[in-house]
Amino acid sequence: MSNEHDPARVLALLWRTDTRPTRRGGPGVDRIVAAAVALADEDGLAALSMRRVAEALGVGTMSLYTHVPGKAELVEAMVDAVSASTPREPATGGWRERLEAVARDNRALLLRHPWLLDAPLHRAVLGPGAIGKYEHELGAVDGIGLDEVEMDAVLTLVLGHVRATARAAVDAERARTGSGMGDEQWWAKAGPALAAVLDEERYPLAARVGAAASAAHRAPHDAEHAFAFGLRRVLDGVAALVSSRARA
Repeated sequence: MSNEHDPARVLALLWRTDTRPTRRGGPGVDRIVAAAVALADEDGLAALSMRRVAEALGVGTMSLYTHVPGKAELVEAMVDAVSASTPREPATGGWRERLEAVARDNRALLLRHPWLLDAPLHRAVLGPGAIGKYEHELGAVDGIGLDEVEMDAVLTLVLGHVRATARAAVDAERARTGSGMGDEQWWAKAGPALAAVLDEERYPLAARVGAAASAAHRAPHDAEHAFAFGLRRVLDGVAALVSSRARA
C-alpha cells in the first residue's frame, strides 16, 4: 500500500523529522529535492520520475526510497522547497500594495517553476516552506478589519486569480515554443484568414470587441494585461469588503 496518504509520513519528510537510520552515503532529502526541481524546471512534471532523479544524482533508484517514499511525496517536498524561495520582505505600504506584491511574487514563482501548475495536490502542503509563505502573505491583510476566515478567503481569491492567469501565460509560451511562432507572427497570418471568413453581421460584438482587443495587444490575448486588469478588479472587490467592515 502506498504511503502517499499517510500524513504523518509526509510531514516527517517535509519537516525532516524522520530519525530512522538510513544507509550511509545516500544523497539525502535536500539533494534529491533539488535535483527533482531542476529536472521539473527543465522538462516538466510529467517527465519526472524517481529513476531520472537517481540518474541525475548518479545513484541507484532504490537508494532514493530510503529518503523519499515515492514520487507523490517528492512532489510535495518540491512544492515546499520552492515555496521557501518566495520573498519575505517586511510588509510596507497599504494593504492593497501589499496584496499586489504578494500576487506578483506568486506569479513570478509560477512562471519560474511552471510545473507547479501541474502538481496533483488535493490538499495543502504543510511543510515549513509553504507555511512560512502563508504566514508572510497573511501579513498583507492582517489588521485591516477582516476576521480570520475572511483573511484566508481574500488570500485564496488573489492567489486563484494569479494561478489562472499564470496558467494562460504558460500555455501561451508553450504554444509559441511548440509552433516556433510568436504571437504577433501568428496573428499576422491568422488575422487576415479570419477576416476573410468572419461574418460581422452575424457576430457583430465578437468582431468589434475582438478587433479592438487584438489591435491593442497585437495578439488575441495578452497575459500580462489579463493579470494586471484582473488583479485590479479583485482588489477593488476586497476594498469594498474592507470598507463594509469599517462601517459595521
